[in-house]
Amino acid sequence: MDVNQVLEGTLSPDASTRQNAEHQLSQAAELDFSTYLTTLAQELANDQALPHIRTAAGIVLKNAFSAREYARLREAQDKWIRRVDPQVKKSVKDLALKTLASKDARAGQSAAQFIASIAAIEIPRNEWSELMTVLVANVGEGADHLKQASLATLGFICETEDTELRDSLSQHSNAILTAVVQGARKEEANMDVRNAAIIALGDSLEFVRTNFDNEGERNYIMQVICEATQSGDSRIEAGSYGCLNRIMGLYYDKMRFYMEKALFGLTVMGMKSEEEDVAKLAIEFWCTVCEEEIAIEDDNHIARSEGSSEMRPLFNFSRVAAREVVPVILQLLTQQDEDAGDEDYNISRAAYQCLQLYAQSVGSDLIQIVLGFVEQNLRHADWHYRDAAVSAFGAIMEGPEEKTLDPIIKQALPVLIGMMDDSVVQVKDSAAYALGRICENVSDSIDPQVHLPPLIAALFAGLSSNPKMAGSCCWALMNLADRFAGEPGCQQNPLSAHFQDSVTHLLGVTESAEADNQLRMAAYEVLNAFVTNAANDSLHIVAELSDVVLQRLENTIPMQHQIVSVEDRITLEEIQTSLTSVLLAIIQRLEGEIRPQADRIMHVLLQILNSVGPKSSVPDTVFAAVGALSNALEEDFVKYMEAFVHFLYNALGNQDEPGLCAMAIGLVSDITRSLGEKSQPYCDSFMNYLLSNLRSTSLSNQFKPAILQCFGDIAQAIGPHFETYLSVVVQVLQQAATVTINADGAYDMLEYIISLREGIMDAWGGIILALKQSKPQLLTTYVESIFKLLNTVAQDQNRSEALLRSSMGVIGDLADTFPRGEYSDYFRSDWTTQLIKDTRSNREFQFRTLETARWAREQVRRQTATVSGAQMS
Repeated sequence: MDVNQVLEGTLSPDASTRQNAEHQLSQAAELDFSTYLTTLAQELANDQALPHIRTAAGIVLKNAFSAREYARLREAQDKWIRRVDPQVKKSVKDLALKTLASKDARAGQSAAQFIASIAAIEIPRNEWSELMTVLVANVGEGADHLKQASLATLGFICETEDTELRDSLSQHSNAILTAVVQGARKEEANMDVRNAAIIALGDSLEFVRTNFDNEGERNYIMQVICEATQSGDSRIEAGSYGCLNRIMGLYYDKMRFYMEKALFGLTVMGMKSEEEDVAKLAIEFWCTVCEEEIAIEDDNHIARSEGSSEMRPLFNFSRVAAREVVPVILQLLTQQDEDAGDEDYNISRAAYQCLQLYAQSVGSDLIQIVLGFVEQNLRHADWHYRDAAVSAFGAIMEGPEEKTLDPIIKQALPVLIGMMDDSVVQVKDSAAYALGRICENVSDSIDPQVHLPPLIAALFAGLSSNPKMAGSCCWALMNLADRFAGEPGCQQNPLSAHFQDSVTHLLGVTESAEADNQLRMAAYEVLNAFVTNAANDSLHIVAELSDVVLQRLENTIPMQHQIVSVEDRITLEEIQTSLTSVLLAIIQRLEGEIRPQADRIMHVLLQILNSVGPKSSVPDTVFAAVGALSNALEEDFVKYMEAFVHFLYNALGNQDEPGLCAMAIGLVSDITRSLGEKSQPYCDSFMNYLLSNLRSTSLSNQFKPAILQCFGDIAQAIGPHFETYLSVVVQVLQQAATVTINADGAYDMLEYIISLREGIMDAWGGIILALKQSKPQLLTTYVESIFKLLNTVAQDQNRSEALLRSSMGVIGDLADTFPRGEYSDYFRSDWTTQLIKDTRSNREFQFRTLETARWAREQVRRQTATVSGAQMS
């Protein structure tokens, strides 16, 4: 293998050349991994090689020990541990460290990334003990390019998400800090080195808690960072404010002294910087302050409600600084970029985000400061100030007390609605967004008789007038529909008088030749919201709408043959997804009244499934609509099963598209619940696919709870016929019940175990209901393991309401299944009584959870009373 030629090929713009080069590298790695690594490391360290070849060698080396998926990452790292000789490891690492000294900066950066990938393997294993010493020495004594590359290496190591490496880095905090602080000092003349040090310092802050606890060390670190904010180099200044943001998030409790002495003034000065990156990060500092103080207040509120006296310190930095900081933020709102795209994050958008957070942190105290700015600029000749005034008003709609905002909003609404006719589209867009914020957070201030007619009219006019404001208008209309829906199933609501006109307008917008696809999709979302929130007196309009939506869906079928580009396909799929989503909302709102349209609905949905290509997002929404239709038709849905079921089987077996597979699993639950025993002919195939998915290594663990729940739904649907699958399903449930978490387990693992137990308990609930009437004897073998799981739930305080509700159902159903007291010892146990009591007494739980617990208690009382009566007689 000509390594230069192959590495050149990995950078080729030609896909086939690139793939061929990657294939050759894979073959070389498989043939002799040690030689492969040595060859690449030699090329990386070769000062005579072309710069892009050296960079490519470093990237390939780094990629050999990197992967996004955890399992593949561990597999790649294991190759270094088990397949590479210690002498080869030393040689490769030495070559990489040597490359840090190269005058070729790109090679040094590439080596830094590779070193970080090896450090992630060896540092947690207490290997490569000399690495930190070498890097510190490089920063202290090396040439500028060596300092910079070594600091970059420390930064790459510290920005890791690898849990084991993160846990190990705190042991090296002294070495890390020595290097990065030395490089970040004002005495460092080379600004590139200083910038690299500031970046590495920001990445390392999480691992230096011990050093930050030491006042002397903390003072020095803060001094170095504060001095760096005044460096005159915008990169270093922005990085320094980034460091201050992280420090405020990590060490808020130690910031009082520094806020009083330096940070307040520095950050206000930073917000006024002419350099956008510096100003944005200085603004974000106050975002972090507000976020921390909001979180602290929430934590302290929870602690007080639980009777705890342990409170987090709250210094009210945002409240104390409001009169100086907020006026600066308000002025920064006027620095809009009229050419900015929706995703662009500029100074005015950073200021808006900060003002929102400030309102949530400070509350009503902020109102007068902001209102002064609003009143002064609402009629300003310069549209930038009008826009800032409207935006500022919308930003404070969450945080202050509603009763304080109410009279202000009532007075402002006519003005805001009038500004929907402003001559500048940016102002109109901000007015629509501010109205959306009012609808979302303080809708009680909107009088349905006085404000709703002009508000709806203005938003629909805005929706039609300019695509730039369509998103804000649609969002405001959706909030409005949600807030004025009334009680579920109500005869009439405030939307009723406007429902027909709204539907007509939305249908017109979506058909307009001037509308782009983004506007169509947004308008269909609004239509979806109006249908979902329709009162009973508008259902005839919803029923009529189904004809229009179905006609439009039917019209998309021949469009499949007109596709000539990827863009055409995307556009068509977006239209089909939007229309199917509206159809889904119609089915869910009409419920059984959709029956006259069922044949037509299934016909068009089957046509869509037949025509879409692989990896399409449309089937997800189609499956959701099919599920809603099966719920509406119940047993009558069986007439469509023969035509539909093979699409469902294909999706269940499609592990390459996890999202579609997950939808299919949920749809099996919907269909079996709807069909009851009529689903039995399809259950062999359902069970085979579900068990296959359960064993799959391609699908994540997150699929397992839904599959287990699906077993319960199938059991409940087919009753005693579930005996065929009982032994294999029980084995799966018992095995799943053994999964536990370590004391230091991650939060996502904890969530997974709770949801897994929910799935297990739902499965047992369905199985017990399936067998209790005709074949209760089949359950006797498993009662002990069921109570073992219930005991685990009782002893573990990490449990959800859904898990406790399912547990109550299982306890009650078991007691009802064996009424003669065969298992009374379990029902008499203290932990069973306590589990029921804990559930019944939790007033935050839903009514149905409390009712299930009450029913379980009654069943247990009957159980124990029966036994006591038998003993007395």
